[in-house]
Amino acid sequence: MKLIAGLGNPGERYKNNRHNVGWRVLDRLAKKIQNNDLEFKLSKKHSCYLAQTQDFLLAKPTTQMNSSGVVVSSLASFFKIQPENIWVIHDDLDIKLGQYKVQRGKGPKIHKGLNSIYERFGKTDFWHVRVGVENRKKPLKILNFQLTRKVPGERYVLQDFTDEEVEILNPIIGSIVVDLNSYLSK
Repeated sequence: MKLIAGLGNPGERYKNNRHNVGWRVLDRLAKKIQNNDLEFKLSKKHSCYLAQTQDFLLAKPTTQMNSSGVVVSSLASFFKIQPENIWVIHDDLDIKLGQYKVQRGKGPKIHKGLNSIYERFGKTDFWHVRVGVENRKKPLKILNFQLTRKVPGERYVLQDFTDEEVEILNPIIGSIVVDLNSYLSK
């Protein structure tokens, strides 16, 4: 059994936020698995939306992002899933919008949702699907004077993707789903 968790925040307010890109990828992956018949259902026991096949658990935690570790560790413990069979899909400000990385044991410099998972497991040895969301303009400096300020990361990830960014993001999500299918079928 493999656990694929897409990180995000619950509620309509957060639906299109950069921080919810993990949920977007998971929704697309669920459509690809079992010919669109895979459906998420609320699991109050595990505080997440859960879709299950014989080989996979797809989970969208309904805790706030910063408490994602509660859900991921609960599912891993209940279903006896080892870290090497856990895949966490998340936004990443260390990677530009339109890019992604799949790496085991390596995530962004700062991500409170991942920190919550690290604290629960005591290690980082699971698969990270790092979806780039960084698209902020760089501050313009003339002499030693900065003309514009970069939006702080904590605020930026809670902003919605622009229409132009969604056009960049959608094909990348398609590529991630293809790659995940390849990794997960091994």
